[in-house]
Amino acid sequence: MKRLERDKARDLRRKGYSVKEITGMLGVAKSSVSLWVRFIELTANQKRRLSEKGHSLELIEKRRATRLSNEYASRQVFFQQALKEIDAISERDLFFIGQGLYWGEGAKYNRGNASFYNSDPHLIQIMMRFYREICKVPESKFRAQVLLHPHLDARRAETYWSKISGIPRSQFQKTSQQHNKASKGKKDSLPMGTFTIGVYDTKLFLKIMGWMEGSYLRMIPVQDQVPGRYRGVL
Repeated sequence: MKRLERDKARDLRRKGYSVKEITGMLGVAKSSVSLWVRFIELTANQKRRLSEKGHSLELIEKRRATRLSNEYASRQVFFQQALKEIDAISERDLFFIGQGLYWGEGAKYNRGNASFYNSDPHLIQIMMRFYREICKVPESKFRAQVLLHPHLDARRAETYWSKISGIPRSQFQKTSQQHNKASKGKKDSLPMGTFTIGVYDTKLFLKIMGWMEGSYLRMIPVQDQVPGRYRGVL
């Protein structure tokens, strides 16, 4: 059925009908018609006819550009207003931000491992501040590792993450490059892979677990609290 409608749409387009007219005639989605006829070039006379009906291609594009510009400006207003709501980040703020990020992406099931994993360079930079300023991790104790698809440049990724984290490449473990059949032949969305901030310290692990549990106990009413998920590793 779709093939028949597609062929009819293309035939009508070659005769000079607009996408809107074809949509109404065939009773199909405008997006489908646009996709089917996108490669068909109209003659000068056909364009003139559409222009007289208010369907000028130039006018449509101008309206589209204006709409997108207005939408962007509107989004920027909300974004900038929210941006101004953030003042200087205190050490106490960093304490809670860091443990919150660790709660989501940190190692939790091996008490000798207080590492953090992510592909977002912003989060890596924030967590490095948390480890250095709140946890007081010595620079020599940091380890790092990159997880990368095998078709990507490991040296480039290591150099990138070293710059982001401030951890020397000499403290990097060997980059793990694993095959992923699902991504074969596709544009890779993580050209620098995923980064691990390696911190192997039992005392720090237990301290972070305690911070997280303490925050939970003070945020959630006693009657609503559930048993700690990570107590099995203590």
